[in-house]
Amino acid sequence: MGYKYFVLGAGRQGLAIAYDLAKFCQARSVTVADFDGKVSSAGAKKVNALLKNKIVRAQKADAGNPASLKKLFKGMDCVISAVPYHFNYGVAKAAIDSGCNFCDLGGNTGVVLKELSLYQQAKKAGVTLVPDTGLMPGMGNTLAVHAIKKLDQPREVHIRCGGLPQKPRPPLNYKLVFSVEGLINEYFGTAHIIRKGKAAAVPTFSELEQIEFPKPVGRCEAFVTSGGSSTCPWTLEGIVKEYDYKTVRYAGHYEKIKTLLELGFFEQEPADVKGCKIVPRHLSHVLLTKKIDFPKDKDLIVLRVTALGKKNGRETEIVYDLIDYQDDRTGFTAMERTTGFPAAIVAHHLVQGKAPKGAIPLELAIDSDAFVVDFKKRGFKLKERIRTK
Repeated sequence: MGYKYFVLGAGRQGLAIAYDLAKFCQARSVTVADFDGKVSSAGAKKVNALLKNKIVRAQKADAGNPASLKKLFKGMDCVISAVPYHFNYGVAKAAIDSGCNFCDLGGNTGVVLKELSLYQQAKKAGVTLVPDTGLMPGMGNTLAVHAIKKLDQPREVHIRCGGLPQKPRPPLNYKLVFSVEGLINEYFGTAHIIRKGKAAAVPTFSELEQIEFPKPVGRCEAFVTSGGSSTCPWTLEGIVKEYDYKTVRYAGHYEKIKTLLELGFFEQEPADVKGCKIVPRHLSHVLLTKKIDFPKDKDLIVLRVTALGKKNGRETEIVYDLIDYQDDRTGFTAMERTTGFPAAIVAHHLVQGKAPKGAIPLELAIDSDAFVVDFKKRGFKLKERIRTK
């Protein structure tokens, strides 16, 4: 016996998801699919070699063709999407139509809200759909809920998270740790937070602050980006007075990216260049990938969740800290581990029937206590500090 999982996308995060599903999540089979059949075949081979098992199968699939996906999803217990966020609504609908549970890596709040509009269809099909199950949006919000539950009177939650190179180098003191599309999407637009007790929208690339982490990370900067808080501002409105998320980078990154933003390099309206229509953001995708990929450089992840409020009548601060490094044994980067493994944990919870049926925000779907237990089983060192005054 066991569960049948389908991972759509055999890129950076997809293979980490497949590995974790096969190793920890009672998998009967794991199918890894990609538009490029060679990529999915190589990915399945890599994961099977790590596991010393042939549990992972390769498949060719087109994320932009929901009708074809429905046939592939038939008989699966859960579909996990690891493709760019703009595919997720169509993939989610295909999963529901096939009678499959579904989760994804989210990242775009507008798309997530569309997915959650599928509540009745998912409930009628007897399945659960949960967006935003990676790192941020994802695990950071689950830990925020975990901290809130420990306080009698929660008041504030602040989440700070970043994927960083272990050794920063120019031009941005950064290396790509997930898709460049997802990176630029976070840097552009509007972020949703809770301020003074109400859900509010604030511009990205604002509210720069300095933040200190243990060595070897040290002093960094953090600033508002989009997508990280996802649906939490609406879910937790009335429960806490402040809830915000900022992305962490090494010093100097902020000013360089802000300059590109202000110069229009991330605009989506085509520009006329000697008679050719070129979308600035598409060109930036290509140029940035060439300059900041550094595939051989190792990465790390920092995540800090701080919750403030009262416990037993006393002012209390709860802090969760995680620093994770690239795993030399498996080859998975810190970003792959901390994005892919949490998504696999959620998928496992869904197939076990631990979440309500329907399209449910992560913070309402997953039991945070059970999530933390499962997360620590993977060997992650999640530190908790509780201070009372």
